[in-house]
Order: sequence, then structure tokens, then C-alpha cells
Amino acid sequence: MSEIYQQPLFGIFITLLAFQLAQFIDHKWKFVLFNPVLLSVLSIISFLVIFKIDFETYNIGGQYLGFLLGPTVVALGVLFYEKYEQIKLNLLPFVYAVVIGGTISIITVCSIAIVLGASEPIIRSIAPKSVTTPIAIEIAYIIGGLPYITAGVVIAVGIFGNAFGPAILRSLGIRNKNAIGAALGTAAHGIGTARALAEGNLPGAYAGLAMCINGMLTAVFTPYIVNLVILLYN
Repeated sequence: MSEIYQQPLFGIFITLLAFQLAQFIDHKWKFVLFNPVLLSVLSIISFLVIFKIDFETYNIGGQYLGFLLGPTVVALGVLFYEKYEQIKLNLLPFVYAVVIGGTISIITVCSIAIVLGASEPIIRSIAPKSVTTPIAIEIAYIIGGLPYITAGVVIAVGIFGNAFGPAILRSLGIRNKNAIGAALGTAAHGIGTARALAEGNLPGAYAGLAMCINGMLTAVFTPYIVNLVILLYN
């Protein structure tokens, strides 16, 4: 049986099967907790735990699906090109919103962690929570965080944004789909962008661009913002 688990197709099959079943459940019973990404993650984790399969074995095949994330992000550039004329009309307020949103994200999460008594390594680990995992991990290395904690937090933030982001935004009175897309891309990186694409191609383009801009800004400014916040509270 272990030979089956070692096959690359095993991880791919389990992942695709989990996502297809999650989509079926989501379409049949419309409920916020039945988000396909959330259900897929929980079902894969449960499967691995029940059958005592370690992550490295699963990831022999799963890594190939993860590799596709890179080309997928690049492909968002095509969508941005197609929608450029529409995005250009709101480009300045869009950039302002992403810059402010990304900055406030770092400040608030660090402040909350400090108030709750978190240690400095934890504070530095969760600061880059809203950017895609490879960027967040490199930022964690630079600012003295713990990369494995950063990776877990980033994935959790993305799943939360994908599952609950649109509902939270609409409950706050935000109805514009482009604004929702920009918010999801800024706060929930690639997983949020996937949810924005479900709102439409233009919201998806806004989300993809927001994810890229916030990633670059976070990589540059996070060390300074984190140090400043920790200094102010000390």
C-alpha cells in the first residue's frame, strides 16, 4: 500500500478529488463554510491524518500542482492587459487603496500581537501575512521571523479571505465587485485572487494587480514598519 502513496499521481489525484467533491458540496448546499478551498484543505488534512500519511509523501505529487501556481500568477498579466483600459480609469485611487491597505495590515497585526503578549519572533513571523508564501517566507528570514510559522499563517489568511472575504466586505456595505477584488488581492494574496475571479474577470484583474503591488511594497517596507511598531510599544 505504501508504494501507492509514493507515486506522484497519488498526491495529484487526492488533491483534485478533494477539490471536485468540495465544489459539488458548495454548489449543492450554498453555505459560507462550504467554501471549496476550505473544504479541500480540511479533507486532505483529515485523509492524511486518518491513514497516517506524512506530508512529504503526499507532496511528491502535490508539489507539481503547487508548481503551477507560478505560471498561473504570470497568466494574470494577460487578464490585466485585456482589462488595462478599464483599470486605468481608476488606477490612482486603486494604488492608494492597496498601499494604505497593505500598510495598515502590517501595523494592525503587529499591534494586536503585541497587545496580546506575543513574543517578538512571533510578531515578526506574522507581519507579512497578506503576501504570497514565497515572498512572505523571504521577508520572515530578513526580519528575524520563523518561516514555518509565516507559511502557516499566510495559508490560513488566504483561506479565510477566500471563504469569508466577500461576505465580510458586503456586510460592511461594499458592493462594487472591483473594490472587492482589490481588497481580496491585497489582503488574501493568490487564494483571495482566485475567489475574486469568481466575481468576474475585471475583479480578478484588480485582485491580481493588487497582489503584485502589495507583494512588492511589503517586501520593501515590512522591516521598517515592524521595527517602528515594536519600538513604539516598547
